[in-house]
Amino acid sequence: MSDCIFCKIANGEIPSTTLYEDEKFRVILDLGPATKGHALILPKSHAADLFELPEETACGAMALAKKMATRMKEALHADGFNLVQNNGAAAGQTVSHFHLHLIPRYEGDGQHILWNPGTTTPEEMESVRKAVCEA
Repeated sequence: MSDCIFCKIANGEIPSTTLYEDEKFRVILDLGPATKGHALILPKSHAADLFELPEETACGAMALAKKMATRMKEALHADGFNLVQNNGAAAGQTVSHFHLHLIPRYEGDGQHILWNPGTTTPEEMESVRKAVCEA
């Protein structure tokens, strides 16, 4: 897409601090990092979100996430790691180009990339199972 900022960054039209690049992906440092080393995996081909992403690209993004997270955890001495991927405004997606956040975590870093556990019932779980499995 000609007006997509992440397409422009992924394809080298806009400068970035690049940690990794190949023919399908670019991994850059996030300009508004949650923690030291927060990076984004950007596919070079445009897909607005996970639902538009070709399966091959999705598999490649996860394999690259494993490679980069392993390398970053060791190099940055991180205590843990979050992989975050948002789809749609309701889920916190602010740029309509699939991207995967790589967020190194450090003891006491002050970030709370978690959720408040809710409650459910066996009936609700069965209703969800039926809706998903029988769709």
